[in-house]
Order: sequence, then C-alpha cells, then structure tokens
Amino acid sequence: MAQVEATTERIVAADAETVFDAVADYENTRAKLLPEHFSEYEVREGGDGEGTLVHWKLQATSKRVRDCLLEVTEPSDGRLVEKDRNSSMVTTWTVTPAGDGRCKVVVTTVWNGAGGIGGFFEKTFAPKGLGRIYDAVLANLAASVEK
Repeated sequence: MAQVEATTERIVAADAETVFDAVADYENTRAKLLPEHFSEYEVREGGDGEGTLVHWKLQATSKRVRDCLLEVTEPSDGRLVEKDRNSSMVTTWTVTPAGDGRCKVVVTTVWNGAGGIGGFFEKTFAPKGLGRIYDAVLANLAASVEK
C-alpha cells in the first residue's frame, strides 16, 4: 500500500491572516467555498479551527464517494490539519505571507492508497482529480477574500 499525495496551491490577493481565518471558519465560510463535489456538509463540534469536527461527502469521481468525518487541528501558525476519522486521509492547509498584502495557500492531501493494479491507477489519476477539486475550492476562497 503506497501513500498517495495531491497538492495544489494559489497566490491570493489578501493578507495571510484574513485568508487563514476564512479557511478555519467551518461554521460560516467553508461551506460556501466547496464545489459540487462536496455534499452533506455539517459542523458537528466547534466550527472555528482547532477542535472542530466536520462531516461531508466527497465525490471524487462518478463512482467514488468518500464519507469524511474530519477532526481539525492547528499544529502551528498558518497550518490547519483535517484528519479523517473514517480513513487514512489527511489534508493540510498552509497559508503564508507572499508580500504586498498577498499570501500563498497550499493544500496537500495524503492517504494510503490501494495495492496492486488498482493502487497503480489510484496513484496515477487520483492526485490530478483531487487537485482539480481543490483548485476550485481555492478559486472560491480567492473570490471570497480578495478585495
């Protein structure tokens, strides 16, 4: 079983603190950023960063739907980690200043992939698909915070 990783990033024309606050706001902002691949969004505990427990279903392909129950931690300034209780999937959001009121947002998701031929296809195609999904999330994030 090999680890699979998908990473996407974007420069956002807003300061890092504003952007991080939007990413960490599961109660009000986050649901508005999610494209059609996400459904059944529900905050079950907390709602603002560390200590939040949030549920959603992620439809990565027409046949693949993940039921996600995510525990949120903030291990350091500018980093938010979503660990899925239902799988090995972990998504890390990193927001860092990029000068002139801009910041860089990097989203990295890792999980233990399948073995065999299925694992080969997963490792080959899943990162691109998940990257496209998070590109859409980052575009929505930028639209919501840029002045």
